[in-house]
Amino acid sequence: MSCDSVESHQAFKKKYSIPFMLLADTDAALCDAFGVPHEKYPQRSTFLIDAGGTIQKIWPKVDVKGHALDVLSNL
Repeated sequence: MSCDSVESHQAFKKKYSIPFMLLADTDAALCDAFGVPHEKYPQRSTFLIDAGGTIQKIWPKVDVKGHALDVLSNL
């Protein structure tokens, strides 16, 4: 999920052959609700949410390198 447009999400999905839905938070409502900066200094954050909707872990200010493996190790 990001504040980018639906169109940019579709292009990203196509470019990287992503088989799942990406959410476009174009009005930044979810960023605001989760406390993720998105205006002057946007940042990447990851939230691990279980099937019941409970946040299990938060990674604020994500460094992309190696992050996927870190998340996978917490599943």
